[in-house]
Amino acid sequence: MTQKSRLIGRLPKVGIRPVIDGRERGIRESLEVQTMNMAKAAAKLIEDNLRFPGGEKVECVIADTTIGGVADAANCADKFDREGVAVSLTVTPCWCYGTEVMDTHPSIPKAVWGFNGTERPGAVYLAAALAGYSQKGLPAFGIYGRDVQDSGDTTIPGDVQEKILRFVNAALAAAQMKGKSYLSIGYTSMGIAGSMVDSNFFQEYLGIRTEFVESVEFIRRMEQGIYDHDEYAKAMEWTKANCKEGADLNPAELQSDRKRKDWEWEVVVKMTLIARDLMIGNPKLKELGFGEEAKGRNAILGGFQGQRQWTDYYPNADFTEAILNSSFDWNGIREAFVFATENDSLNGVAMLFGHLLTNTAQIFSDVRTFWSPEAVKRVTGKELTGKASGGIIHLINSGSTTRDATARQKDAAGNPIMKPFWEITEQDKQACLDNTKWPPASKGYFRGGGYSSLFKTAGEMPVTMSRVNIVKGLGPVLQIAEGWTVELPEEIHTVLDKRTDPTWPTTWFVPRLDDCDAFKDVYSVMANWGANHGAISYGHIGADLITLASILRIPVSMHNVSESKIFRPSAWAAFGSDKEGADYRACSTYGPLYK
Repeated sequence: MTQKSRLIGRLPKVGIRPVIDGRERGIRESLEVQTMNMAKAAAKLIEDNLRFPGGEKVECVIADTTIGGVADAANCADKFDREGVAVSLTVTPCWCYGTEVMDTHPSIPKAVWGFNGTERPGAVYLAAALAGYSQKGLPAFGIYGRDVQDSGDTTIPGDVQEKILRFVNAALAAAQMKGKSYLSIGYTSMGIAGSMVDSNFFQEYLGIRTEFVESVEFIRRMEQGIYDHDEYAKAMEWTKANCKEGADLNPAELQSDRKRKDWEWEVVVKMTLIARDLMIGNPKLKELGFGEEAKGRNAILGGFQGQRQWTDYYPNADFTEAILNSSFDWNGIREAFVFATENDSLNGVAMLFGHLLTNTAQIFSDVRTFWSPEAVKRVTGKELTGKASGGIIHLINSGSTTRDATARQKDAAGNPIMKPFWEITEQDKQACLDNTKWPPASKGYFRGGGYSSLFKTAGEMPVTMSRVNIVKGLGPVLQIAEGWTVELPEEIHTVLDKRTDPTWPTTWFVPRLDDCDAFKDVYSVMANWGANHGAISYGHIGADLITLASILRIPVSMHNVSESKIFRPSAWAAFGSDKEGADYRACSTYGPLYK
């Protein structure tokens, strides 16, 4: 299942470069079949295992011939340029002429797989090639299997598979961002630093332009009818059937009458259509005579300021953000959008990283409260048990979180999961909707009304929380915390939840602990988190995030990923034996990818 591409620009392809010993009259000829078979095996591995968030399969392009010298390398580069290759994987079982056959494109991520065999010096070439890349200032990933293989072995060992897929997946994520836009609707929300959109960061580190649209554009389009009216009617019918209005917990004197509430529903549904149209355009608008508006902003992610100027007057965007961030709406099951509440662009970037790496919807939450076991016992009279026994972090926000986070989607064994949209069944979708309510928004926070979403993440799921922060004088840094969602007994959940806001969706999170200071206990994770928000992705993807960050030259300031899984360009080893410090020094030396 795929969808029609909603962004301008072709999908990036993976280029496979089979390099070979160029000495003819015996040596090259003896290696042609093995070298090309390595390329074909790598291409099959990639194409069988990786897909884009829109459901499209990843396409590999193999050089027309093996590459034994400068002319072959130039022919390969020309083909890759024509084919739209944005990721480069070199493979070889033998010695090659290092700088003569290397890929010298300055901004395309590169890796080299040197076959671990005894008959030919593939490992020797790998070391020579990586030295050349380092000397030229072109960081490349080195891939070398742990165990020796026979020369005729056409299989790819598991450890090599893992590194190839990790590199390619991260490199494709970087490539998909280039040339796209961040859509900022409004600007800074309530003084949140992350919503002060840094155009230089987006352009230099991600290759993303920033587009700014004032919030009044919502009002203009609503009042002038600049939206698909047929789709609006369909959306309202679907919303009434599937989005159950929750209890109004506002004081009686602040509660709106039925007429006002119905108007608010109409507004938030229209806002959803308009926000999407602003991001990716809508050809239907051209039919209505609005050709400029029909084009959109080619936005791979966006954010809406909302608070306070908008929400003091108009209904909030909780419904809009939640539906966009979900893998389904009135048009059926589809790829989730990436849309940040409060225009927190830096958390939006972390959400985008997770979305591109996993193809799944992303959870946007406040990293709200650390609950120690002692505090829980004092407040509820109950003990935390299992994974929650060391304390929990309350992830909660006013409603922008994806419906997928209800954890009502199930795998074949019945376990809670968050799926790529093409794996989501109608039963999964309906279960997510049936377990969500939409209470009227708290008028204390949102004077203009609107509807927040309400659910509890049900069951234990592996997740990774991440966040990009910008530090003056240093630049961007990435934080990562792998862990699990946990489901608390109802008598504990209810008490704790009511102490925050019982009209908002809750995810209880437990990070995996280790000996690092930031992960010695759950409290330390909360205390070391660098901002008010976090982006939560399904699965333990910390290693993938670290690889992606190294491609983008963003150092990782905090993580709990096993050292054995960390995969960065080989040049990082030249910056010192302490991996964290080396990461900072390497990123500083190489600088932003697109500067």
